[in-house]
Amino acid sequence: MRTTELGSTGVEASALGIGAMHLSLEGRPPEDDAIGVLHRTLDLGVTFLDTADSYCRNEEDKHHNERLIRKALDAYEGDTSGVLVATKGGLMRPGGRWTRNGHPDHLRATIRESHRIFGGPIQLWQHHAADPDVPLEDSLRAAKEAVEEGLIRYVGVSNYSVEKIKRAREVVEVVSVQNEYSPWQRKPEREGVIEYCEREGLTFLPYSPLGGKRRAKSFDAYPAIMEIAEGKGISPQRLVLAWLLAKSPCILPIPGVSRIETLVDSVPAVEVRLSEDEVRRIDGAAG
Repeated sequence: MRTTELGSTGVEASALGIGAMHLSLEGRPPEDDAIGVLHRTLDLGVTFLDTADSYCRNEEDKHHNERLIRKALDAYEGDTSGVLVATKGGLMRPGGRWTRNGHPDHLRATIRESHRIFGGPIQLWQHHAADPDVPLEDSLRAAKEAVEEGLIRYVGVSNYSVEKIKRAREVVEVVSVQNEYSPWQRKPEREGVIEYCEREGLTFLPYSPLGGKRRAKSFDAYPAIMEIAEGKGISPQRLVLAWLLAKSPCILPIPGVSRIETLVDSVPAVEVRLSEDEVRRIDGAAG
């Protein structure tokens, strides 16, 4: 597996990661199956695992995905020393809904719980989303305190605009940005987030890189994507991940996985090479 540097930290991670959210939401697979997916992920050389305290069914189930990943790592028979687990805090799941909570006291508490679950410093903690009712500076100060206490190694942000990233960096060192990005969601291009990450040496982590579950099942509606994929003898899903990797050297895709079949199809995207013309055709395919 090719590797890439996390921001400018000197820490290497696999060039493609996985998002583990679907292993913990409503309708999640049995635990043994979920751990099997995570173990196969590691077998394939993927070392970047993305999670969050809110990847769970509801507030009573909080931190489920983090606990699952810790259990899988503890049970894995191979070397896990190079695995980088990135988690997030700042969302709540009351009744299964998604709400924001950027209050510093809440973030301090959830960071400590994540730290307890992982049994050591959180390798990458990301502020999941800015809370409109709390200045982001107040939220990020909780993260800075945690870095100073040794609870967190590196900090990232998620669902942030360029202006918000700049404000965050006034409070704490930021090494990554996680926003939605796919051929159908180009906001990070239009608003300059990817360009900013390139220029400032930040890693950009696109979530929902295949456009979400519904979109990922309807690629036949996009003839250009299907034609290029068929010409290369690969799935359209793998092609879209290769497109993301071709868009910028700062991009580390994190496709969500819940089945081994999906995982095995996704990982070889790091070996797919696209011409400039193919990238442009995919650019226009979903327009």
